[in-house]
Amino acid sequence: MTDNAERNARYGKYVEWISPKTDYTHSLVKAFVAGGLTCVTGEIARNLLGMIPGVTDEQAAVFASVLLVVAAIFMTGLGVYDAIARHGGAGSFLPITGFANAMSSAAMEFRAEGLITGTAVKMFSVVGPVVVNGVVWSAAAGVLRYIVALIWGTI
Repeated sequence: MTDNAERNARYGKYVEWISPKTDYTHSLVKAFVAGGLTCVTGEIARNLLGMIPGVTDEQAAVFASVLLVVAAIFMTGLGVYDAIARHGGAGSFLPITGFANAMSSAAMEFRAEGLITGTAVKMFSVVGPVVVNGVVWSAAAGVLRYIVALIWGTI
């Protein structure tokens, strides 16, 4: 073994030794609870908003989503969302609130660079890949559905 290979092997062992060990079951449960609580909160808001006379179920769902987004942005500004994310893991960034957190934290991080070149540009640098992936994969799913429908003769 060359000196470089030995050094790399020793370094790999060192990194493995100092890296924290993850309890995957515990992490999965915490992610499930965090994401579940977010969704339950949204459903409670939707049901409460649906009790208002003149508010349709669709309107209540939209208002509940808006409330979740606003709450996530507010909690990001206060630094609370970071604590939730530390404990909730993937459960905190998969719902709509995670997207709101990603946008608002990017905007906050670069606000010193100015309103346009800092806040707006960095905020939308997060949105771009999400929108592109959403459009591309939904179009691919539509084409696949169309092909399957052609093959099975349901069109």
